[in-house]
Amino acid sequence: MNTIRPKILCVDDETANLKLLEAFLAPRGYEVIKAANGREALEKVNEQRMDLVLLDVMMPEMNGFEACKKIKEDEKHRNLPVVMITALRSTEDRIKGIEAGADDFISKPFDREDLLARIKMLLRVKELNDRLRFAYDNINNLIFLGEEMIKTFDPLNFDLLSKIDTVVGQIIRKAEGEDERPQALILGISDESHRRQWFQYNFTSGKVRRAPLELNIHRCLVMPGDEPRTAFSNSVDIETSDIRPIIRTVEATVKTVSNVVSYHSREICIHAFNYSREVTEYDASVLNSIVMHSLFLKSMSAQVKDTDDAFAYTVHALARAAEVNDEDTGNHILRVGEYCALISKQLSMPGKFINIIRIQSQMHDVGKIHIPPEILKKPGKLTAEEFELVKKHPEYGTKILGDHVRFTLARTIALTHHERWDGSGYPCGLKEEQIPIEGRILNIVDVYDALRNKRVYKPAFDHETTYRIITEGDGRTMPHHFDPQVLRAFKETASRFEEIYESYSDEDRSRNSGCA
Repeated sequence: MNTIRPKILCVDDETANLKLLEAFLAPRGYEVIKAANGREALEKVNEQRMDLVLLDVMMPEMNGFEACKKIKEDEKHRNLPVVMITALRSTEDRIKGIEAGADDFISKPFDREDLLARIKMLLRVKELNDRLRFAYDNINNLIFLGEEMIKTFDPLNFDLLSKIDTVVGQIIRKAEGEDERPQALILGISDESHRRQWFQYNFTSGKVRRAPLELNIHRCLVMPGDEPRTAFSNSVDIETSDIRPIIRTVEATVKTVSNVVSYHSREICIHAFNYSREVTEYDASVLNSIVMHSLFLKSMSAQVKDTDDAFAYTVHALARAAEVNDEDTGNHILRVGEYCALISKQLSMPGKFINIIRIQSQMHDVGKIHIPPEILKKPGKLTAEEFELVKKHPEYGTKILGDHVRFTLARTIALTHHERWDGSGYPCGLKEEQIPIEGRILNIVDVYDALRNKRVYKPAFDHETTYRIITEGDGRTMPHHFDPQVLRAFKETASRFEEIYESYSDEDRSRNSGCA
């Protein structure tokens, strides 16, 4: 069995007494550590893990009472059992020992079987206390881990494997003597084609490291109904475990495998190996809880992505509806979204802003639904009254989009995308930074795409002509209409504008060529 022998610190200034204790305890499976006085005992306790202390009272430098008190004052050693073995028998001495924190007293000369029984009992109590402490620490760690996962939860960019990396970092053994933690961990996770990918985790060179594992097992276990479940096996029953194929593979790198806790499901399998103690149902439930944190967030991510996809589809459908009476019924709205994302990135806007403006800028002209088709399609010049009606489409757009928080950016874009930096725009005549940045971005990209496309009042211009009109002016469109920073970003990314336009125009031509 891959377990750590319990360490018993024997403290006595008489060498003969230490040899006697060692001769009695070592054959019974205990590792005996010896100290000649209380001061040396404290050093040993602080240097290495101890499971129990057998402490003489009358010693030089530091007596047993002082040593016991100092051991128990340290929070790390409060649950370390201390047994005083002493020739002192008075009530006063026993009270002094109790006040120092002693867990038991044995009078010299001691009865060997009595001593062995007391050691077993105290070690069992320590084990239960350690489990309780570990349970408390683990609950706190789970709460902390859950809080951190939620803080960093990005449903649109959720990566289950990276979350598992975080989980493993919390549970894997990182130092000698951490018998509550596994030495290694094997992960099986299903890819999009439902094939199992395998990885092995170990703690090496101060880091938890994940490495691909060649394991030709496409299911974790044969499970009736494929219901998720946890399991555990210790050294005594590991040969009959149903994860023997995995164990054999792990043995090639880990050498000895024992004391395993597993979580099995169609989606994910985790096998934690080589705890330095026997594992129980509790360990299985801890692993189950940790895995469920990640799977819950994965499920939430999938739902959010579905909702976001539906939202994007609705946005696109509404934008298409607004184009129905426009001369250009191609990919204008998609191009505008890509232009806006390009300019925003060049301006070092946050990633969230870039993603939102790519989608919601498509609704900039949704208010045109309220403009009579005959005006939008009029082949000649608009009258003053007709143009005043067209100029109302930004306000119509804000009414259509309403007050929902998810349409905040879209509503601002719809209202301000015809405002100009010099104040000559509409509908509100805003100028400079009175115009929200999203409106300033949309203004320049909308002008670019409009110039590239044929209109009843103008031909389609090529990229070079369009670039020259925006950057130098033609009387109708002038550089001072645009935010100087946005104009600079346009100049710096102009070649990408041309690529985007041609890319989406090619899609239009390809689609139209296939129609009868």
